[in-house]
Amino acid sequence: MKYRGYHFPFEAARNIRMLVLDVDGVMTDGSIIMNGEGDELKAFNVRDGHGIKLLQRAGIEVAIITGRTSNVVEARARDLGIQYTIQGSLNKAEALIELEAQSGIPANQCAMMGDDVLDLPPMYCMPLSLAPADAHQAVLGYVDWVSDYCGGRGAIRQAAEGLIIARKAWESVIGTRYNVSPVQCGWDI
Repeated sequence: MKYRGYHFPFEAARNIRMLVLDVDGVMTDGSIIMNGEGDELKAFNVRDGHGIKLLQRAGIEVAIITGRTSNVVEARARDLGIQYTIQGSLNKAEALIELEAQSGIPANQCAMMGDDVLDLPPMYCMPLSLAPADAHQAVLGYVDWVSDYCGGRGAIRQAAEGLIIARKAWESVIGTRYNVSPVQCGWDI
């Protein structure tokens, strides 16, 4: 069954220890902006960043596997405390093997959010695959869950909340600190 939006595959998410993210089209809206000197700029959503920090507080690691290489990505990962970042990977299934070795977390305890066909091979190895609303059609046809939000526009945050609920960590990570319930955040649970 395909899950969408606030209907999340909580059972499949219960044992997830790491969320793996693509960058362009997931952490960003997919735009690549270059200045006259060829320096790359990317826009990241602050709510997605907060979702990453909430996941970390819930004990879920976050990693990046991206096909491009960018100093901006390295800086954003450092800013968010993301320890595992693999850039320049055109074979993301091989990058997943490298990530398993670095982190000690096996693929069967990972979820991945991706938006294009390059992201599918590692997703095939994981029990939970996620996509932003504007992902490529082939990805939308495969993944277990599709966000209500587009890449770089809140998809990560929505996925993070679903993973936190599945882990039964909402109260300790969000509820007590911010005095909000899942229902107040859109979750019908």
